[in-house]
Amino acid sequence: MNSALIRKYDVPGPRYTSYPTVPFWKNDPMPLDKWMESLHTNYNKFNSSDVSVYVHLPFCESLCTFCGCHKRITKNHQVESPYIDAVIKEWNLYKENLDFDPRIRELHFGGGTPTFFAPDELIRLLENLFNTLSVDPEECELSFEAHPNNTTEDHLKKLYDFGFRRLSLGVQDYNPEVQKAIHRIQPFETVEKVHNMARQMGYSSISHDLVFGLPKQSLDNIIETVSKTLLLKPDRISLYSYAHVPWIKGNGQRGFDENDLPKSEVKRELYETAKKMLESAGYLEIGMDHFALPEDSLSIAFDQKNLHRNFMGYTTMNTSMMIGLGMSAISDSWFAFAQNDKSVEGYIEKVNKGEFPVYRGHLLTDQELETRKYILDLMCHFETTLESDSSYRNEHFQIAERLKEMVTDGLVIIENDHVKVTEKGVPFVRNCCMAFDQHLQKVNSTEKMFSRTI
Repeated sequence: MNSALIRKYDVPGPRYTSYPTVPFWKNDPMPLDKWMESLHTNYNKFNSSDVSVYVHLPFCESLCTFCGCHKRITKNHQVESPYIDAVIKEWNLYKENLDFDPRIRELHFGGGTPTFFAPDELIRLLENLFNTLSVDPEECELSFEAHPNNTTEDHLKKLYDFGFRRLSLGVQDYNPEVQKAIHRIQPFETVEKVHNMARQMGYSSISHDLVFGLPKQSLDNIIETVSKTLLLKPDRISLYSYAHVPWIKGNGQRGFDENDLPKSEVKRELYETAKKMLESAGYLEIGMDHFALPEDSLSIAFDQKNLHRNFMGYTTMNTSMMIGLGMSAISDSWFAFAQNDKSVEGYIEKVNKGEFPVYRGHLLTDQELETRKYILDLMCHFETTLESDSSYRNEHFQIAERLKEMVTDGLVIIENDHVKVTEKGVPFVRNCCMAFDQHLQKVNSTEKMFSRTI
């Protein structure tokens, strides 16, 4: 990639898992009546009770210093049962206060480390969420994140029997020096064992999460990591850019020297090298930072322009309502966002009192809803069409003005009201989205707000 373009566009910018992005949310605290009203609005507008459910399971036995998630480090497994109890109570609060019966079409266990929890605790949670002993995988897509070091055959078997067919293995990098720097020691043989056990059981979609831009990571490291990953041929591969945000995550991301981080141009070379290797092996690039085999449902959805994106990542389930359960989990009614209390104790205390644990959120304006659609299109399909009858045509003109340099650089094409990111411009899709973001235009600097785009 042109190094001048990297220098020009490698600026702090949002990842756009939502719009508006969290730093620009206005409602703190979030009025609960408005949040519940937004869920009812969704049901009435879209005439659907389908929901995606994200369950945040925050506990980890040790701290990985690359991690930007909300987590709690502990080796005390007695925390499992009270936490599961609280999640069940929170779900029952939603069911009691909604004027429709939510139908779960997609559920994902994220963390933290979901496999920190004993298999029987996870099954107890699932049986209460679904009010059944198993789920038809054709009716609902169930997935979980797994730490290879503590994922047992019992985890895989019991979740499979309940209806899970997808799992994501956190790999990051196989080099011992890199693993030591990020405090995540797991040899290839450990990942291989869990991967093969899952495949033999019948898991039909296995994903490996890799990260580029980690401390002490070199070109040889990424080649080694991708080469070993290809030996196992997972159905999907996430190739995430390491987000260095120590001003948000504090000492957790200070377990190494700043000089250990690859510079922008080196970091991009890591990605381009990995991408070339993956594409040579038959993988297709899907959206931002994701790859999948051609026969995978994610590739098919991308090809058919049915791909969707929410706080759980890219998905083939285009539900407009997502309910987040657990500490710090974020819910999305399309018309509003709501985030739960970010402490384990605060979350459990509120739920045990019979209160929704929501503490902040955002009610979207009409203009934000329109912009949200454009940014979602760009992140999923690399193109969008501005509404010709929009009330915000003047804003559309300003967007085109802000994109002029990207057009000149061959990264974006604008024809009439259609905006398309070129193949050359795909690595800069976040920069393109930033031109649509009205909130960004009102701040002087995003230096301490977001990770860098490249």
